[in-house]
Amino acid sequence: MTMSGAVAIVTGASRGIGFAIAQRFVAEGAKVCITGRNAEALENAVKDLGGEDVAIGVPGKGDDADHRAAVIDTALGAFGPVSVLVNNVGINPAYGPLGRLDLAAARKMVDVNVVGTLGWVQEALRGGLAESGGSIVNISSVTGVRPAPGIAFYGVTKAALIHLTEELAVELAPSVRVNAVAPAVVKTRFATALYEGREEKVAATYPLGRLGVPEDVAGAVAFLCSPDAAWITGQTIVIDGGITLTGAGQ
Repeated sequence: MTMSGAVAIVTGASRGIGFAIAQRFVAEGAKVCITGRNAEALENAVKDLGGEDVAIGVPGKGDDADHRAAVIDTALGAFGPVSVLVNNVGINPAYGPLGRLDLAAARKMVDVNVVGTLGWVQEALRGGLAESGGSIVNISSVTGVRPAPGIAFYGVTKAALIHLTEELAVELAPSVRVNAVAPAVVKTRFATALYEGREEKVAATYPLGRLGVPEDVAGAVAFLCSPDAAWITGQTIVIDGGITLTGAGQ
């Protein structure tokens, strides 16, 4: 129960990686407030997490400032000051070469993946994060540490997220630790297009011989938020089954 007494905000957590992180936090003793765009999916996720004694959900969009404020206020009212923030919300509405990228889609990605993340941090600070000796983990991607043709601008935003992590780690120390994780392909609905119908072939390019699952990411995030990581800040842990060592495709 390394997170006993913690109050965590996990964005984009009605399913996939975000839900697995929230589930791990509850198992470690935390209470969680989760967000997502689909109210019904969020309600079901809260039930699966153990109900409103340990989890609450607030539906809305990550780039909506009013939603971010409502999430923090709801968490404060239900559980008390915020001590952990996991920025998992991210979008990738455009595929293809940068030379033909829809600039409106590019701006939307920046608003959600980068500016929205900073907005969540600002709200969490208002919610008591610094006073509690808090921890932030940003969910980046291996596309942020090396080129990723086809989803290149998504990678640009994830690279920006890594640098934002480092800047925040310096600014918020010593009260708040700020780290990131950078997963490769994880088996979620969000990443389906990267492996559907060819999972065995894609998995064969990974030295560890399989794609990631949400629990792989959740374990690393839980570690970064635990006392075991008390002297770690400004770091990005790559969770990739070894793929970035080989130079193979995503």
